[in-house]
Amino acid sequence: MSKRKDGQARGKYTLEFKLEAVRLVKGGQAVPVTARVLGVPVQTLGNWVRLSEKGQLKGAGDKPVSPEQMELARLRAENARLRMERDILKKATAYFAKESL
Repeated sequence: MSKRKDGQARGKYTLEFKLEAVRLVKGGQAVPVTARVLGVPVQTLGNWVRLSEKGQLKGAGDKPVSPEQMELARLRAENARLRMERDILKKATAYFAKESL
């Protein structure tokens, strides 16, 4: 892996991994949440989405991802989205309960 300016190693991901990440984003998952769950920088995921729309997305092939890992990543992203929705509903409930007093 090559090094970035900040000294951290760059990640290499398979085309399948990138396509699944893009599919999650296009399916309604927020880019920051999806990136955090998958362990990918937000900017990188945004680049993948843009490249995918242009039909220019390519994979490195150096980081194989099994179907089980893909399913785990999808479930983690869904879990994060559901937690976020739950937190919003909790805050809304508290707000409306306080307002009705």
